[in-house]
Amino acid sequence: MEFFQSQDSLTAIQWVLRAIIGFFFLLIVTRALGQRAISQLRPLDFAIALVIGNIIAHPLSDEHLGLKGSIITTTVLLALYLGGIYMILKFPWFRRILNHAPITIVENGEILNKGLKKARISIDVLLEELRERKIEDVKKVALAIWEADGKLSVFLDPKYEPLTPSSIQMAAEPFNFPRTIIKEGKINYEVLKQVHKDEGWIVSNLENIYQTEIKDVLLATLDNKDILKVFLYK
Repeated sequence: MEFFQSQDSLTAIQWVLRAIIGFFFLLIVTRALGQRAISQLRPLDFAIALVIGNIIAHPLSDEHLGLKGSIITTTVLLALYLGGIYMILKFPWFRRILNHAPITIVENGEILNKGLKKARISIDVLLEELRERKIEDVKKVALAIWEADGKLSVFLDPKYEPLTPSSIQMAAEPFNFPRTIIKEGKINYEVLKQVHKDEGWIVSNLENIYQTEIKDVLLATLDNKDILKVFLYK
């Protein structure tokens, strides 16, 4: 176990052993921290992102450290990371070890204290998450689940859901996505071709409607109804 101790130099095998032990130790620590501490990063991603930057930074900033150990360690960690991704995709039991299962926090308008403790979040955090979704009353929530990536999925009780055309059986217009035809004073000719317009059409509309030129346009979009929206430099 010499590779545990401080030494003047290590063999390649000792570097590999250090990397493997360090990687799995970091995974255990990450799992123990809980998802709130590493919000929006899966434990495996967090572990690799945290350690590789430090491994490479030290030999680049310290002339007394060689690159050999860092290169070996990084290569081993990369192999372990890719192996971990493969195992997550291939084996559900391994996925359950690394990733937290979804935790129910609110059910039928009632806060589940057991779920809060399991997710390691407070009432204040829950209320903050709900406010960010413009939900002022927990009683309106049919189900709230703390996901493995540290996000809260919220489902409102149907009677509090906003009305949609389908809910009142009203015909809705087709989806209309505006295309960017000018950005930062430059025409996107590829998009222009897709919407069957030419540069002359743009120039004419800018002059007639907005009394401006292409070079003065920060952003211009065109929707399916040929409505041109222009944002000028200010």
